Amino acid sequence: MINVVEFEELLKENDVSFYTGVPDSQLKAFCDFIEDKYGISDKHIIAANEGNAVALASGFHLSTGKYGLVYMQNSGLGNAVNPITSLTDPNVYNIPVVYVIGWRGQPGFKDEPQHVKQGAITTDLLELLDIDYEILTKDSTMDELKELFANDFSKKLKKGKSVAFVVSKGAFESFKTNKSNNNQLSREDAIKTIVDNLSLDDIVVSTTGKASRELFEYREEKNQGHSNDFLTVGSMGHSSMIALSIALNKKNKKIFCFDGDGAVLMHMGSVALIGSKSPENYYHILFNNQAHETVGGLPTIMGDIDIGNIALNCGYKKVYTVSSRDELNDTFQTFKEKEGPVLLIVNVSIGSRSDLGRPTTTPIENKNSFMNKLKE
Repeated sequence: MINVVEFEELLKENDVSFYTGVPDSQLKAFCDFIEDKYGISDKHIIAANEGNAVALASGFHLSTGKYGLVYMQNSGLGNAVNPITSLTDPNVYNIPVVYVIGWRGQPGFKDEPQHVKQGAITTDLLELLDIDYEILTKDSTMDELKELFANDFSKKLKKGKSVAFVVSKGAFESFKTNKSNNNQLSREDAIKTIVDNLSLDDIVVSTTGKASRELFEYREEKNQGHSNDFLTVGSMGHSSMIALSIALNKKNKKIFCFDGDGAVLMHMGSVALIGSKSPENYYHILFNNQAHETVGGLPTIMGDIDIGNIALNCGYKKVYTVSSRDELNDTFQTFKEKEGPVLLIVNVSIGSRSDLGRPTTTPIENKNSFMNKLKE
C-alpha cells in the first residue's frame, strides 16, 4: 500500500505543487490528506467538475511552469475528455497534467451497476487519450513509484505529456480526519419528513449517492414500493435535468427533485435552464451539507455563494430555507402548493448510518416501474 504522506512528498519532488479535482471514495485517504495539509487555498481547489479541474491545472502550469494534479473518480473522465483532447493534448497546447483516478468498477471487483461500464473501459480510454498510466494496488510500493518517476513519468511531464495513476481499492493507506458541520438535521430525517408529506401521486427524481439510498430504504420501511421514484444512481449533477424533462412532459404531476449541493455545483447551468423553462410543477429540494459527503466529506463552496438568490435571478418563483425538522414540517406544505419552479434549501448535517443499504432493485427494474407509474 501507498502512504499518502510519502506519495505527496514524491509528487512535490517532481514539481507537482497544485491539487484540484472532485473527490472519490476510492481516493479518500489521498484527498483527505491534501485537504488536511493545504485546506481550500491557492494550492488546493475542489473543482465544480472534472473538466474545470483540468482547466485549473492547465492555468497553473501556464502561470508557473510546474505541474497540477487532478484527482477524480473514473466516472469523471467523461467530464474531462473535452479539455483533455482540445486543451492539454500535445497536438493542441501540450500541457502536462498528473491524474490520480479512482478505479470504480474495476474488472474482477464487485461494484455498483453504474460503475461497471466505466470500470471496464477506464484503461482503454486513457490509452485512447494517449495518457500513460500506472495502476496502483495493495501491493504497490513507494520504491516502485520513485523508480517510475525517475525513469519515465518525470521525463514525459517535461515533454508536455500527461500521466495518470489508476488507483485500485485499498491501494492507499488510510488517513483519518473528522468531517462535520453545525447542522443538526440529518439528510435521512429530512427525506423521511418530506416523504411523509408527499402523496402517492407525487413523483421524485433523486440525485446520485446516499440520498437515493436513504429514499429507497424509507420507501421499504413504509411498504410504499418504488415506482414513484427515479433513483439517479450515476451521472452526478444531472438529476435536475431528468426531473425538468419529466416535468415538461407530465404537466399533470408534481415533480420533486432531491438534489445535493455538490451535484448542483457540478452543472450549475441547470439552474438557469430550469428558471428559463419555468415549469409550474417543478419542485427543487436541495439537501445542503456543504460537502461531498457520499465520497468522503470534502467541502463544497456552497457556503460561499447565495444559491437562493442565484435561483431567483434565474427565474425560480420562490426560495425557502429550513434547518430543522419543525421548520421543514411547517414550510413544506406552503412550498408544495406554490407555483413552480421553486427551491427548498434544507441545511443538513454531514454523515449517514453505517448500516445504510443499497437499492435491492436493479436500475432497469426501477426504470420500468417508474415509467409505468408515469403512464397513470
